[in-house]
Amino acid sequence: MRNARGVENPASGETGSGCLSRIETSAKTVDSVLEQEQTVYGINTGFGSLAQTKIAQDKLAELQQNLILSHASGTGPLLDDGVVRLILVLKLNSLIRGFSGIRMKTVEYLLALLEADALPCIPAKGSVGASGDLAPLAHLSMVLLGEGEARIDGEYIAAWELLRKLGLEPLELQPKEGLALLNGTQVSTALALHGLFAAEDCLASSIVAGSLSVEASLSSYSPFDGRIHEVRGLQDKKTLPPTSGNF
Repeated sequence: MRNARGVENPASGETGSGCLSRIETSAKTVDSVLEQEQTVYGINTGFGSLAQTKIAQDKLAELQQNLILSHASGTGPLLDDGVVRLILVLKLNSLIRGFSGIRMKTVEYLLALLEADALPCIPAKGSVGASGDLAPLAHLSMVLLGEGEARIDGEYIAAWELLRKLGLEPLELQPKEGLALLNGTQVSTALALHGLFAAEDCLASSIVAGSLSVEASLSSYSPFDGRIHEVRGLQDKKTLPPTSGNF
């Protein structure tokens, strides 16, 4: 998780050949389901109470798009840029494992957003994190469709205009892709990481402040002797963050 800290700043990403192979295999599995006219939830059925309802072949792309747009119902202030970057990376990290039935093209659209530091506008309220962070992930995903807004270079921009700026056409989702984009707890995880990083910063600051206070007051270093910590069953001071320095 510590490696995720740097992602709160503008980042770049890439996928290896192993990821590409897994993603293509997963997408072909979805194609096989359709070719064999099987009925599989999330691919050619409705959702929720309509899970037993089979959807016509010519309506499957529309089904996935409607799934995204119908869940983009968040409210409240927008999530911070650092949190949105984390969400993008976490979502990509999930999809490139190759178990989501999503095409490489869709992954590349998300990568394009990350590379350009183009951050979808995601309202902070709307998810209960149960079957996934559905509402906020819908706001992230709708940008791929040319809907909603994003922030780039500190400016707000319509999603369709952003895609044109990146040389992309609005993405037409294929069967299973809308569900793959919505399912997951990447928003909850990003918020948890953001809180963890803030707590680590507070800890580091308190250690520095304490160290300076000891120096300024000409206090004794004896209480920080590692042998005392060992007797008390506490971790040695050497395990403190590097920012704490040495007494």
